[in-house]
Amino acid sequence: MQLRLPLVKSSAPAWIEAVMKDFNSFLQDHADCERKASAFAMSMVAKYPDRTEILPELIDTALEEMEHFKQVYSIMEQKKIQLKHEITEDVYVKKLLGLLRHGRDERFLDRLLLGSVIESRGAERFKLVYEALEDTELKKFYHHLWASEAKHGEVFVRMALNYFPENKVFQRLNELNEEEGKIISSLPYTAALH
Repeated sequence: MQLRLPLVKSSAPAWIEAVMKDFNSFLQDHADCERKASAFAMSMVAKYPDRTEILPELIDTALEEMEHFKQVYSIMEQKKIQLKHEITEDVYVKKLLGLLRHGRDERFLDRLLLGSVIESRGAERFKLVYEALEDTELKKFYHHLWASEAKHGEVFVRMALNYFPENKVFQRLNELNEEEGKIISSLPYTAALH
């Protein structure tokens, strides 16, 4: 069984063009996104400590995302690029969070599935970065990240299937995936992951 849905809207070529024109800014944003991804997984641990079946996987995900941050930061150090002083608001994620339903179980399901959608978008975009890069080391790094993000997209769906029937999980995942396609299409093309 496929544990994530294909994205309904592919990233436009203009997005990867914007990234390649200002790769230093992309690296800064990428570092911020890895920190936020780690924080998201840990926030799930804090908000749902009773969901013991998924806590080890959430912790592993948080650690893996922090390791990705460390790796991106190492690349930035080599290139003498500083982290931004402030993590800027991610309009993409903010709009996605606006789709969260109220009610403990509904919100829990939506948070897991949004995690899947965001990771799937990250995988798609890291693949585009990998394909566009010429630097061998960076190419290898983004190839690795592409595979990792795709796996995380499946991890969050698998977590949801611990608590909710398959038809409910995939119906809601489909709804969120459709909305994500509209959101990503509405955003300007910048040297940022989202």
